[in-house]
Amino acid sequence: MNKNVLSTDLSGKVAVVTGAGGVLCSNFAKVLARAGASVALLDLNEEAASKYADEIVAEGGVAKAYACNVLKKDVCQEVAAKVMADLGPCDILVNGAGGNNPRATTDKEYFEIGDIDADTKSFFDLDADGVGFVFNLNFLGTLIPTQAFATQMVGREGCSILNISSMNAYTPLTKIPAYSGAKAAISNFTQWLAVHFSKVGIRVNAIAPGFFSTQQNAKLLWNEDGTPTARTGKILAATPMGRFGETEELEGGLLFLLDNKAAGFITGVVLPVDGGFSAYSGV
Repeated sequence: MNKNVLSTDLSGKVAVVTGAGGVLCSNFAKVLARAGASVALLDLNEEAASKYADEIVAEGGVAKAYACNVLKKDVCQEVAAKVMADLGPCDILVNGAGGNNPRATTDKEYFEIGDIDADTKSFFDLDADGVGFVFNLNFLGTLIPTQAFATQMVGREGCSILNISSMNAYTPLTKIPAYSGAKAAISNFTQWLAVHFSKVGIRVNAIAPGFFSTQQNAKLLWNEDGTPTARTGKILAATPMGRFGETEELEGGLLFLLDNKAAGFITGVVLPVDGGFSAYSGV
């Protein structure tokens, strides 16, 4: 934890983090708690969220885990009511739930003649349900929780929503068209929502992480023997800083955008945290 970013004071705030059973979002939850917020950790896997909530409580923070399917509006509304009863009305919503699915991923970066009949999953073999799942998980998985929790924010000054976009939103990565398109939708939705809520005291921004090695993308980045894949080589070659990001390097951007003193006039932005990936043309 980078203690220099803890100048942000979120005391008295209630923060809700979806996808909080994962590596990045569990760390977001811990950072918000250390800044003084009471944190609700939401995840489809309640056991995973509970583990991190317990760690926050052990550090002296206030946290509670909730099982939540971000694709079910009635479930999100029920959880929002529970959070309000347990911790108070939501001031901060971090929409971190998302991910990719193998059914929406091609085996190869480039289509070649013969791939249609070959034993390989090409663009023509992408599963429509798999593509729909990825779009829904990322886009609806942001929209629906926002519907559930933003009702507690409307008309209260100092409230903030932070979405999680991606470098894919700027330039799509090979193999993962659905995930790239879904994250582009998140960036666009962030701008739309920022305008929509601009008159009722809610700021809306997003972080676009570059490449971080997590459980979700481990198979794309590392071989079973722990050596880097060819894709890892390409990523690092296209990242001017020449390495993957560390989880704690997202903390400054997170707290800055949620700090009403530091960023009170900032809404509708998508902040890259990418080691220069988005700035590099390759030459």
